[in-house]
Amino acid sequence: MKFVDEAKIYIKAGHGGRGCVSFRREKFVPRGGPDGGDGGKGGDVIFRATEKHRTLLDFKYRQHHMAKNGGHGSGNNRTGRSAADLEILVPVGTIIKDAENMEVLADLSQVDQVFVVARGGIGGKGNAHFATSTHQTPRFAQDGMDGEERWIFLELKLLADVGIIGFPNAGKSTFISRVSAARPKIADYPFTTLTPHLGVVKHSNAESFVIADIPGLISGAHEGVGMGIKFLKHVERTSLLLHIIDISAEPYTDAWKNYTAINNELDCYDSSMLAKPQIVALNKIDLPFVREKAKKEVALFKKKGIILHPFSAVTGEGLDKILNKIVTTINK
Repeated sequence: MKFVDEAKIYIKAGHGGRGCVSFRREKFVPRGGPDGGDGGKGGDVIFRATEKHRTLLDFKYRQHHMAKNGGHGSGNNRTGRSAADLEILVPVGTIIKDAENMEVLADLSQVDQVFVVARGGIGGKGNAHFATSTHQTPRFAQDGMDGEERWIFLELKLLADVGIIGFPNAGKSTFISRVSAARPKIADYPFTTLTPHLGVVKHSNAESFVIADIPGLISGAHEGVGMGIKFLKHVERTSLLLHIIDISAEPYTDAWKNYTAINNELDCYDSSMLAKPQIVALNKIDLPFVREKAKKEVALFKKKGIILHPFSAVTGEGLDKILNKIVTTINK
């Protein structure tokens, strides 16, 4: 299924029903008077967050969403039927914005959270409402009010506890496939991962947590180089970043340069991202030359005040230590 995390849609609530102009006509009841009923209310447009959807793909193919109008009033003081509300299901983590000024209207970050984005019009009053002692035969009624309508911009930010960042081909997808049931595409060329992937991790006796595999960054991503930073918004909500480093192939053979380059891209995107705790891990120590170089890299990072965790996503060596560190950090 194609991953879509942005969509622009038009929504329109239902109009209120028209009030009725009617007069009572019954045998033996002369001059029965006005009995026009009110119009029914138009349907609201409501967004509801659900775990059944993981993407905004549906909104790419259906951009117009309109609730039904309220029914018209009728004689004998009968009120028109109110229209049912139109409920639109969106993934948990969807942000609703006004498309004109990009003002945030709602952030649906919890399951079954709802937001009324457009209210239906109120039904018009029938002529029975306008009868007075001096005007006993009103021959007019109100039209129903128009429902609200607007263009809405939807933006999905995935909800995860841990976000995996790093250069392309660092082993992020292998890591998430090793520790969870997620099965992202894995291959020996850059940018294998083209969309974010979520995985649920259950480690030891700790509560399960959600981890997100973010497509790889490269230097200059904030300027649109490579895949740019379009997917970094999906780690904005995470409480922890797992920074995976690979020094097995050119041009990324310097661990410290790799670390600082990725953090520079985070800073250029949103400086508050650097405030998130990071667990830094060196992958592919199953390769002899990487294992040999790892000792020097661990010592260098230690001088900088950073703990570097060597591991192998392929063999599983060192994974438990990283998962223990993640669990400890999340539960602080």
